[in-house]
Amino acid sequence: MRAYLLPILLIAFVLAVPAGIPQTGPHTPERDSSRQEPPADARTGAENGVRRLLLSQVDAWNQGKLESFMQGYWQSPDLTFFSGATITKGWEPTLLRYRRRYQAEGKERGKLEFQLLNIDVLSEKSAVVTGTWRLTMSDGQQPHGLFTLIMKQLADGWRIVHDHTSSE
Repeated sequence: MRAYLLPILLIAFVLAVPAGIPQTGPHTPERDSSRQEPPADARTGAENGVRRLLLSQVDAWNQGKLESFMQGYWQSPDLTFFSGATITKGWEPTLLRYRRRYQAEGKERGKLEFQLLNIDVLSEKSAVVTGTWRLTMSDGQQPHGLFTLIMKQLADGWRIVHDHTSSE
């Protein structure tokens, strides 16, 4: 009787498994059909818009125009900025953080550069950007680090809605 039990259980299992379930893991490329690439022209337009915004931020920073630099961020209390073990929530608190760190007495802004930019367009209205940042200070020091930005195209253009920046 036991000799027949294993084949019967195996047949019952095979019949119970839905035929439409792929035999790949949940994170394999074959299974990830939920993300469809935007059309090439939309992707190119989004990449150009994101790149223009980031270049305008670098220009504003290097000209000492912090408020213009901050125009690249979503002006919302829901903006998030993560750095180290600190979470800053909201556009105004993020502006104040930048002022304290780079415009307070005895602080220097330095010259900003972004490098190794990777713009991953997720849809016509959203993108993830990764890259490196470097400040060149008047004494030759060069604080630097990595960043990840979540960006959305809003009514007033592309904006950073989340910034996670780290430094060495």
